[in-house]
Amino acid sequence: MTDSAARAATLLKEHRASIDRLDAVMVYTLAERFAHTQAVGRLKAEHALPPSDPDREGQQIARLEKLAVEAGLDPDFAKKFLGFVIEEVIRHHRTHQS
Repeated sequence: MTDSAARAATLLKEHRASIDRLDAVMVYTLAERFAHTQAVGRLKAEHALPPSDPDREGQQIARLEKLAVEAGLDPDFAKKFLGFVIEEVIRHHRTHQS
């Protein structure tokens, strides 16, 4: 293996280790987020509140798009990702109301 190829292999290993660490951070962060949204769902069910809050969702999407731009992430991707998360949260809220 050439010095260049060895250096590339080392860099690849370092990038993959960072990716693995960040994937773990995302999973644990999502788990924490869903724990809070499940608590919100229980509160909404206990007080007969609707499972979704379109105003709040709109505010969150706008906030996430702004954060994405600041972070150098495609805001359309961020919006789709948050949309997926919100759909899952609402699904959980509806199961608490059943």
